[in-house]
Amino acid sequence: MEPKHFELGDVVQMKKPHPCGTNEWEVLRLGMDIRIKCVNCGRSVLLPRRDFERNMRKVLRRKGGES
Repeated sequence: MEPKHFELGDVVQMKKPHPCGTNEWEVLRLGMDIRIKCVNCGRSVLLPRRDFERNMRKVLRRKGGES
């Protein structure tokens, strides 16, 4: 399994959808914990890096606009 590369500002797809109905999240903070914000409703969540990397499916959009 190849490592998933993500950066600050990327929009990522998570394994499970948020209760509001979307599974797209924007990466707001990187470190031992990663803060992500729901693209649809704006709710933010702080996850341990291990849990985030396990549940992230793919990067949908890069911060700069390239995918």
